[in-house]
Amino acid sequence: MCGITGWIDWNKDLTQHPSVLENMTDTLAPRGPDAAGTWIVPRCALGHRRLSVMDPANGAQPMTRKVGENTFAVVYNGELYNAPELKKELEERGHRFRTTCDTEVLLAAYVEWGPGCVDRFNGIFAFAAWNNEEQSLFAARDRLGVKPFFYAYTEGRLLFGSEPKAILAHPDFPAQINGEGLAEIFAVGPARTPGHGVYKNLTELKPGHCLTLDANGLRIRAYWKLESRPHEDDVEATAAKVQELLRDTVIRQLASDVPVCTLLSGGLDSSALTSLAASYYKDQGLGTLHTFSVDYVDNDKHFKANAFQPNADAPWIQRMTDHLGTVHHPIEFDTPELVEALRQVVSARDLPGMADVDGSLYLFCREIKKHATVAISGEAADEIFGGYPWFHREEALNADTFPWSLATPDRVNLLSKDFVDWVKPEQYVKERYRQALSEVPRLAGENQQQNRMREMSYLNITRFMPTLLDRKDRMSMAVGLEVRVPFCDHRLVEYVWNIPWEIKTSGDREKGILRKALRGVLPEDVLTRKKSPYPKTHNPNYLAAVRSWVLEILDDSSSPLLQFIDVAKIRALAEDDGGKFDLPWFGQLMTGPQLFAYLAQVDTWLRQYKVAIR
Repeated sequence: MCGITGWIDWNKDLTQHPSVLENMTDTLAPRGPDAAGTWIVPRCALGHRRLSVMDPANGAQPMTRKVGENTFAVVYNGELYNAPELKKELEERGHRFRTTCDTEVLLAAYVEWGPGCVDRFNGIFAFAAWNNEEQSLFAARDRLGVKPFFYAYTEGRLLFGSEPKAILAHPDFPAQINGEGLAEIFAVGPARTPGHGVYKNLTELKPGHCLTLDANGLRIRAYWKLESRPHEDDVEATAAKVQELLRDTVIRQLASDVPVCTLLSGGLDSSALTSLAASYYKDQGLGTLHTFSVDYVDNDKHFKANAFQPNADAPWIQRMTDHLGTVHHPIEFDTPELVEALRQVVSARDLPGMADVDGSLYLFCREIKKHATVAISGEAADEIFGGYPWFHREEALNADTFPWSLATPDRVNLLSKDFVDWVKPEQYVKERYRQALSEVPRLAGENQQQNRMREMSYLNITRFMPTLLDRKDRMSMAVGLEVRVPFCDHRLVEYVWNIPWEIKTSGDREKGILRKALRGVLPEDVLTRKKSPYPKTHNPNYLAAVRSWVLEILDDSSSPLLQFIDVAKIRALAEDDGGKFDLPWFGQLMTGPQLFAYLAQVDTWLRQYKVAIR
């Protein structure tokens, strides 16, 4: 994994501006702590920061390849899990390789097949390739959007980067935000609209999309999308196919020249990946698998079960580590660390994010990095298999909005009247919801319930899942840790997308077909454990800390946050209620601590990035 950036310009000789490229590249140092490189010709400047995973000695980037008199150059962030097969095919076509890294395979694939190369890739990637003879750039992002790619295009110039900070480092791109961007911050929240970069004039290349830039301009196209078709397999065949696909992708994603571990919560998804990985390690004589879990000081004293978090993880983690014999590393954080991390993760995201959930993940990844460079994680299973509570609750299924936006009116009520009149947040969310529904690939012959569940699956895969993938990429790469997500293998996603809801819920259980597919892989009690989300702190000291922080902000007349919120209402919540309230938010309860922490993050971001309102 790495950080990439670049600058294409038809109006300047970029060889005269190397320091600008170096500054853009340096912003991505946490993503690539092992090496840095730049490559400049008059119209194209490419920068790269490297995290060495495959062939550390020979995989330096930007990587170039000469074909006759022409030069191709690439910067690439990601992993190709079918690199061995591609390399063999390319060798049969006459290509010769000097490294064992997948970067060279990707570059050769682009030389051989041009833009069509992306159709052959199985992996997570964001890359940009320059053809010097044609004076053209081709860039692409993986099908599910695991790896990020942001860009800013004006006539005659393209800036791009793995993170907004690389583009913001360019002297001609100031940090600005308009009403639409503010609606993303205050109404949509971390679940950004696909393609939206939040900053004014900043765009995100959507998952499964690619772009081509030459002297004639910029062109964007989708090279992949979900397609609806009849599902022909019965329950048993479906379960067998799911296990086959999952086992294959886990094995592919264990390939590495550096230590690999898994994240283990004791839930269905992480336990499945850990079990498959441990089994492969044993079969291949690779030693004992290391696993990691996260918790908080004194959480055992303060935890109270609720509908969103029915039980604590610790006993289930112990159950799995005993069962598999892994070397387990339990990691705990205390309140002061979590509060300080709220500031650090704003820098990691370049935006406010998921508050303490971001902070704890950042700290968690930082500790894992001390032991391993690559981790396997269970993101996306709930989105593709239908595991979240909102898949099964009438109020969410019948709501004319995103299931995670049910509390939008409550959140809007905390904003200032002038701000609401300007950005119209409820209308903005409604428009985004209508846009999402218009994209759903329908299947002829489905009844109303089947159609609605297909809609819910689409909303989760294309709108909510990117939130968690974005979070995982930013928090892990901020400390130089690569995280792989097997449930995002596009073959698995394509197959599960068309499994009928009645089969997905086999045994009258959420994710029933996944549970059936994992029979023999997991112990029975783990197979039947109810979903529990990523753990958060229940320590009252955390509430006290973020509540105090928000009150300080409210008392600071220079705070840029104040213009957007109803100060009196926020103050009343902080002073009178003490933060003891909750709202349905992003699949679990948004309590006082989460609200206060998010507002503090917004204030931090506006100050730190000197964001101008335009």
